[in-house]
Amino acid sequence: MLLVLVVLLALVAAFAVQNPGIIVVRFLTFSGYTSLLVVIVAAFAAGVVSAGLAGLPGFFRRRSEAGVAARRIRELEAEVGDLKKTAAPTTPPAPGGTP
Repeated sequence: MLLVLVVLLALVAAFAVQNPGIIVVRFLTFSGYTSLLVVIVAAFAAGVVSAGLAGLPGFFRRRSEAGVAARRIRELEAEVGDLKKTAAPTTPPAPGGTP
């Protein structure tokens, strides 16, 4: 995941460096001059942050489900241990049939 992010950042940086022009940025009543590099890097950063925020609910849901599963595993392991302790030792059947 980190490698993909680094490669994508390198591609965005290469594109931005090759397009160094000054542009006018207009948003609602705001207007200003800035480098295309700044606009590209800001848009990339906004996309990375948006994707990270979009993934947070799934991350917390999986984390919660993993905690529930781990507790259930511990309960079942304890139950198996108790059953092994209380089970009477059985003798294997005699070789050759029933005595």
